[in-house]
Amino acid sequence: MITNATGTAVQPAAESGIFRIGGDLPVHRLGYGTMRLPGPGVWGEPTDRAEAVRVLRRAVELGVTFIDTADSYGPFTAEQLIREALHPYADDVVIATKGGLTRQGPGEWRPVGRPEYLRQQVELSLRHLGLERIDLYQLHRIDPQVPLADQLGALAELRDAGKIRHIGLSEVSAAELEQARAITEIASVQNMYNLAERKSEDVLDYAEANGIGFIPWFPIATGQLARPGGPLDTVAKEYDATPSQLALAWLLRRSPALLPIPGTSSVAHVEENIGAARIRLSDSAYQALVDAV
Repeated sequence: MITNATGTAVQPAAESGIFRIGGDLPVHRLGYGTMRLPGPGVWGEPTDRAEAVRVLRRAVELGVTFIDTADSYGPFTAEQLIREALHPYADDVVIATKGGLTRQGPGEWRPVGRPEYLRQQVELSLRHLGLERIDLYQLHRIDPQVPLADQLGALAELRDAGKIRHIGLSEVSAAELEQARAITEIASVQNMYNLAERKSEDVLDYAEANGIGFIPWFPIATGQLARPGGPLDTVAKEYDATPSQLALAWLLRRSPALLPIPGTSSVAHVEENIGAARIRLSDSAYQALVDAV
């Protein structure tokens, strides 16, 4: 635990605020995503396993209570690293994982949503994470070859059996999200969304209106906005912050339903990213970034 001069614990992630997943599972909104921990192409062992363990422990030290992973990261490498670094888990730490994407090699991903496969993957994730119940289990992709009711039905059965607490989706449209909610309760959605890429605005608005957590993956992509003299670079200098920190601060202000999960394999970058929770954008700075795209 980190303390200041008075001995008080310093956990900047706590300053990002709280969101209750499914209405009953509180997490600090600024979390950590583990996709960067395995090797190149999200395949195999990390380049530096000891550093990967340090990254996870450091994130929790800094107040992160929401860690996002997937069985396909490695595959299974990220889940196993989480267990190595953090098990037994602190009472307030929530591990969210995903299933439904298979791996054929570095950079290769194919959806499989057959109910028997999803049931198998939940059991494997429970084992690899060292859990009796997964707090948030997300369908990594909808398999177009399998009826959605069958995919979500399998997860709902596992929830009823006590192996999953809440169900989430990943990379879906607002229409698909609404269709899914007609089948079972959906607690979260995980789509690509960041300052430079906002194609999922309608999904975010739908999620916020319905109490659904929106987990933006690739949250610190900034594109040309961070170019020298560009809008993000200008605002970052005003706040004595990095462009990545400003991109995260913008997300935290954009909607109370947003749960950014910046990922990295570096302790220094974890510290930098989580420092974004302390930034409070002015109305003018926020609007300047809104208008920049």
